[in-house]
Amino acid sequence: MTFPDGVTTRPLTIPRTMDAADAGEFAESTRVRNEIYREITGSDHDALSPDELLPHYQPSPEEIRHSWIVLDDDRIIGRIGVDVPFEEGSRSAFWLIELLSAHHGRGIGSAAYALVEQTARDQGRTVLQSWAQHPDAPGRRLSAPTGFGSIPEDHAARFYLRHGYTLEQIERESALDLQASVDDVARLLHEAEAAATGYRVVQWTAPTPPERVDGYAWMKSRMSTDTPAGALEFDEEVWDAARVARHDRKTLDGGRTMLVTAAQHIASGDLVAFNELTIGSDRTAVSHQEDTLVLAEHRGHRLGLLVKCAGLRTWRAEVAPLSPRMITYNAEENRPMLDINEAIGFAPLAYNGAWKKVLS
Repeated sequence: MTFPDGVTTRPLTIPRTMDAADAGEFAESTRVRNEIYREITGSDHDALSPDELLPHYQPSPEEIRHSWIVLDDDRIIGRIGVDVPFEEGSRSAFWLIELLSAHHGRGIGSAAYALVEQTARDQGRTVLQSWAQHPDAPGRRLSAPTGFGSIPEDHAARFYLRHGYTLEQIERESALDLQASVDDVARLLHEAEAAATGYRVVQWTAPTPPERVDGYAWMKSRMSTDTPAGALEFDEEVWDAARVARHDRKTLDGGRTMLVTAAQHIASGDLVAFNELTIGSDRTAVSHQEDTLVLAEHRGHRLGLLVKCAGLRTWRAEVAPLSPRMITYNAEENRPMLDINEAIGFAPLAYNGAWKKVLS
């Protein structure tokens, strides 16, 4: 598959900092990225500044990130990315194709996908996985094999199906009104504290303090194995102090703040549940809830509710009191976490499809 006349690709220039002389291309590609997501979602919830995005494109021992820009007569109209994790025995590659809607229907996406698949094959990867948001629309729908949720068979879904992908899971994006939820959060936190006897809340903002690194690293490693994934394939990740430091550095170098709220088992001193909340340098912008996990052996004590509500209380009081909304993502079959979110006041905002193809 070749690109249409006038359309070309080239590797994205990754500057060392956004003050570098070669940073202009990265800044423009980020602007186009944000415009594409605004076209899809009708909002700026997914927008990132070049400073926030750049740390995630620096060299990493965890993965190699292949990135290209798509140009039409030297104007950036999209991006292509293939991430190849370095976990031992990994078969997977994760990819994205982002294209301004004015350029749909020209064969650019299919040409870009040929580059994605060839890159995965060159890296010895046979399991390709990708995510896309599918705004609700009338017409034919596709159901997830997990038995939870459906999406419209829209432009993006037809693209995946045409290229041999299967829909494996649906992910719910939810939003919480941070101002309206204060009383509910306080009430639910009181209930969770009463149920979580033998546990206490500990909190920190990145960077992770030395005494919390080992416990945090272990919980982060469990995120790759202990959350619902349907038939998607995720490698078991190995986290140590160095990886935690790199994770924290990406947050701080991007000018973002991350609050981690954890539950500590008092008798053993172990950290057994955690929740992450983040925001960029603009504390009046939308906030994001990232990883949340309760270790399997400590479930049944309302620790998920505990760390989420304790985090939200501190967030409103001390970190970002003027942030209007909190955005989070959960697998549609992850009913325990969705029950907690819905009790707090999170409401469905959109749905993403998780797509997979196994190469022959």
